[in-house]
Amino acid sequence: MPALFLASASPRRRELLTQIGVPFTQLSVSIDETPLGAELPDVYVQRLAREKALAGLARVEDESACVLGADTTVVLDQRILGKPIDKADALAMLQALSGREHQVMTAVALASKSGCTVQLVTSRVRFRTIEPHEAEAYWASGEPHDKAGSYAIQGWGAVFVSAVEGSYSAVVGLPLCETAQMLGVYGVEYWTKSSV
Repeated sequence: MPALFLASASPRRRELLTQIGVPFTQLSVSIDETPLGAELPDVYVQRLAREKALAGLARVEDESACVLGADTTVVLDQRILGKPIDKADALAMLQALSGREHQVMTAVALASKSGCTVQLVTSRVRFRTIEPHEAEAYWASGEPHDKAGSYAIQGWGAVFVSAVEGSYSAVVGLPLCETAQMLGVYGVEYWTKSSV
């Protein structure tokens, strides 16, 4: 079985891969996550996942290894809502998401010496109305600071979520159904003892 490397420092992606019993080694990679010009959100998120996987592959010496890269972005009215730059930015994002439905796009890329496969999963998330004092308190919790769209569905931000259509694990950061299918094609097993 080829060795699998996860090109991400995200504890959420590590936990998700562990959840389905995939043995892997975590790699930290650094890429420029700035959107290009008029880059569409779906193109952007797939490009980042691919760049992360390929950056990880460049650091691995094992010729038979596979590297998994992923990226998640929150999209409202075709606008990418990245990680907030400060409190005002986070509060503005939460206000924009309040009482509305948005998309969460997660792309997964699996790279090996033979090439790179990318799959995009889009889910819909609906927020209830967020009161200004709730947004302030949520920012003060520290959770939104490094999260796309300024919230974490798997954390305290779940209280704002009234509905999810699509893959919950993709909204968290890694669509497990699609990831397992991709790993199977590359000969990487799941439902086995995980090592991180």
